[in-house]
Amino acid sequence: MDVLHYNAASLRKATLAVQPVETFNSDLAVNIGGAMAAAQAVMATMSARQSGSILLTDGTLGINPSPGHLSLSIGKAGIRALTLGLFDATKEKGVHVATVTVGAYYVQLDSGEASEIAEEFWKLHIQKDNWTAETIYSPSAE
Repeated sequence: MDVLHYNAASLRKATLAVQPVETFNSDLAVNIGGAMAAAQAVMATMSARQSGSILLTDGTLGINPSPGHLSLSIGKAGIRALTLGLFDATKEKGVHVATVTVGAYYVQLDSGEASEIAEEFWKLHIQKDNWTAETIYSPSAE
């Protein structure tokens, strides 16, 4: 496997006051736990080959949390922490772990915006030198 792209998220709208602990925990299992499990599943193979990219979709809610989407905000902060926490150690093994932090809440399938975000992931994957751990994508004003 050359590339793993993790883009799953639980998009629950709930504040701390109304979200049950059970759904909060299940949201984090999707938003962070799934990314960790996916990365673990490919890391040994990529490390043995000393090549590959693990690309994670992040969002600006991880930097600027929304009280109305608390579990998603914490999940995106977790994706960013996972990426930055793995970056140096995996780089030494020839594996590029990186994230595109998307500054849009909902991206329409087959839209120009989706293509622009895909291009950002592609740019991370093909970096040869001076790898970066994060790219921030902001939608263009139309």
